[in-house]
Amino acid sequence: MLIGVIAALVACFSYGTASVLQSHAARRGGEAAVTAPTFRSTVTAILAPLFLAGMLLDGLGFLGSLVSARLIPLFLSQTIMSANLAVTAVLSVLVLGVRLRPRDWAAIAIVLAALCVLGFSAGELGTEVPGRHMHWSVLAASVLIFVFGVVLVRVLGKKAAVPAGLIAGILYGAMAVAVRITHGLDPFQWHALVSDPAAWAVLVAGGGGFYLFTVALQIGSVNGVAAALVMGETVIPGVVGVLLLGDVAKPGLGWLVGVAFATAVAGAVAIAIFGAAEEEPAAVPV
Repeated sequence: MLIGVIAALVACFSYGTASVLQSHAARRGGEAAVTAPTFRSTVTAILAPLFLAGMLLDGLGFLGSLVSARLIPLFLSQTIMSANLAVTAVLSVLVLGVRLRPRDWAAIAIVLAALCVLGFSAGELGTEVPGRHMHWSVLAASVLIFVFGVVLVRVLGKKAAVPAGLIAGILYGAMAVAVRITHGLDPFQWHALVSDPAAWAVLVAGGGGFYLFTVALQIGSVNGVAAALVMGETVIPGVVGVLLLGDVAKPGLGWLVGVAFATAVAGAVAIAIFGAAEEEPAAVPV
């Protein structure tokens, strides 16, 4: 379990740092400041040097999330990674000149405290083996959710930041479930990997989530968008892990897991609500 926890922490710090770098690059593009995000503005943001550096960190975070999803319960791995909110918040102050209010810090502290409790009360990885239908279901859901997210961004325009971040998080959550159930991750079983719908769901959900997250960063608060993303990527796989994959808490501590999980999500919701408002910069970043 220790290796899984360390991998989740690596993903946490990687994703948190990447969010700030990518937000800085996306906002320097300029086009999103006056119009709704377009495919062209999104591609321009992605090609910026700072954004590419963030993508390298995203790659490291993905490796960490892959390892943790296979070694520890999903409700634990995904919630540890949700602590990237704190990393994002602190770095947004230093890099983006964001001024956080006391309520923001209080919400972040609540999330971190809930994570500590969750780590203490988490039990063993579930051993349930889902049927083939679940592999197809994750792939189909990933495609439908991504299409819905793209349409929603087109409809809402500049008001789509938090919804796009939330849908990106749901896609990342679907990716975590797909990683957990994919067959053929052994280097000598690539034929099984290629023929597994869950493996394709990893690509669809991961790529779709990345695109929608990039769109959201162009038009919204980095803390609000990141918090919305965390809600999606934490709740969905956590519930699926418990109900369908057999993830459990330590004996007698199931109630504590429920309370800590709900508290962490509530804290993320609070950060999303606070961060959705226009940020008050302390200084104009150079």
